[in-house]
Amino acid sequence: MRILGINAYHGDSAACLVVDGELVAAAEEERFRRIKHWAGFPSEAIRYCLEAGGVGLADVDGVAVNRDPKANWGARIKFVLAKRPSVGKLVDRLKSRRRARGVEDELRAVFGCAPPVHWIHHHRAHLASAGLVSPFETCLAVSIDQFGDFASAAWGICRGARVEVEGSLYYPHSLGTFYTALTQFLGFPHYGDEYKLMGLAPYGKPAFLDEMRRVVRIGDDGGYELDLRFFRHHRETVYFEWTGGAPDTEDLFSDELVALLGPRRRADEPLTDRHRDIARSVQARYEECVFHLLTRLHHEYRVDDIALAGGCAMNSVANGKLYRRTPFKRAYVQSAAGDAGGALGAAFALWYDLKGGPRRFVMDHAYWGPSFEQAEIDALISERLGEIEAGGCHVTRVTDEGELCTRTARAVANGSVVGWFQGRMEWGPRALGNRSIVCDPRRSDMKAILNAKIKRRESFRPFAPSVLREAVPEWFETDDEVPFMMKVFQIREDKRARIPAVTHVDGSGRLQTVRREQNPLYYALITAFHELTGVPLVLNTSFNENEPVVCRPVEALECFLRTRMDVLVLGNAYIERLVEKSTPA
Repeated sequence: MRILGINAYHGDSAACLVVDGELVAAAEEERFRRIKHWAGFPSEAIRYCLEAGGVGLADVDGVAVNRDPKANWGARIKFVLAKRPSVGKLVDRLKSRRRARGVEDELRAVFGCAPPVHWIHHHRAHLASAGLVSPFETCLAVSIDQFGDFASAAWGICRGARVEVEGSLYYPHSLGTFYTALTQFLGFPHYGDEYKLMGLAPYGKPAFLDEMRRVVRIGDDGGYELDLRFFRHHRETVYFEWTGGAPDTEDLFSDELVALLGPRRRADEPLTDRHRDIARSVQARYEECVFHLLTRLHHEYRVDDIALAGGCAMNSVANGKLYRRTPFKRAYVQSAAGDAGGALGAAFALWYDLKGGPRRFVMDHAYWGPSFEQAEIDALISERLGEIEAGGCHVTRVTDEGELCTRTARAVANGSVVGWFQGRMEWGPRALGNRSIVCDPRRSDMKAILNAKIKRRESFRPFAPSVLREAVPEWFETDDEVPFMMKVFQIREDKRARIPAVTHVDGSGRLQTVRREQNPLYYALITAFHELTGVPLVLNTSFNENEPVVCRPVEALECFLRTRMDVLVLGNAYIERLVEKSTPA
């Protein structure tokens, strides 16, 4: 049985293909369209997944969509009767439902046919995207995001191949809305900018925590409620753009929030201590609310393993504190925890609905996107050789993988910024060693070098380490599995001075653990760097320049040529820029 899962008409549109209970392929539409967080119908991601599975759409038994317009009707009616939202807001919701119902028409228009479409509750899809692919036979699955099918959070026990929504928190109360609204308030207006607030928070103090406790209140039942005076989404028509391009939205906060916290920051204004303190206070209040809910759920269900999903599960700082702040012993967060991952959850939920157990699949790596043969890479290099050489670059073929890794590790150790393009593209927002830029974590100036040469991003944002799995307890205050870079832990105090480029201002690092069996070539590269330097980790950041992570070899080559990257490793092609090198610190 073949199930196509899709996240459509929302940010991070995506598709995946599940065949006989095993994931075959998964990718976000943005990688093909080259527009960050692309929202709309994921036709190119669907096309890739079908090609990877060697099938046409007519061979698919069902299409699973991660939303159900019929879900939570009781809560919807109760809200309308109690809050009496504007007519325009109700019309917008009806338009959204009609657009979602257009999936069959889109499939027929693009692919010439439409298998049966199944609507999966948004939060059940999130729960399945974590619980049904986790290593746990039984766990509590929890989804927390902004909104989906009129709910902002949901939970349920995942036993074997089944998970159902057993409890929910409903619109208009939402931790995702709280975090997004304050992100906008701090001058980060774009969809997905919440990670900027998270990165800024350690630079401040929780001086506004009392104010944040007014903005969102914790209930005795473990839930939380927004003080709706500070928000607009529940009473006004807030503009959202989810079709055919970059997602866009208006401010979610009201003038009352400005009265409480003072003037909002405009995107072009410098950051002040006040902004840093607000960011720290937002993160602190978010953590209080999340851990209060999770602790109550642990008390209710008495299960020590938890699988997290939804956009709020991308808060890696909170994820890293979960063991200290709740009774849970093990936590799993898959690589596409946000709405893209809803495609995965919808597909697995439908597969088990139709076929039943037992479970057949555990997601322990993220390499489910396109890969490219060396012959295709070589043809590209031959076609662009004149341009490559005109840019002061030299191409060498290194067919022995051990030599390739040693040579690359030596370049990293000597201060080069290296683009590393190998194997299948990662599923989810993180580059995890196949579409990565790799650098020396020992250099105190590497953040500045990366921002000057390539990334051109805010100076407060940290870079992450990829670390050999067996070295984790020696270098970090944990021995946890973190294959998807979804948890932040403290770097051991005696190691921080050795790896300043990946040590955040509060002594933490958002690590990625790397096992040989998950990614043999990346593991070999880090091992070679370890042998040269005594440091079993490298700085890893996404291979891009203010664009989606590169997907195809041509995008990697063009990013290399237009930036000041020193080395590009495309498969076994080693391309070195001979005119400019980073001088060692």
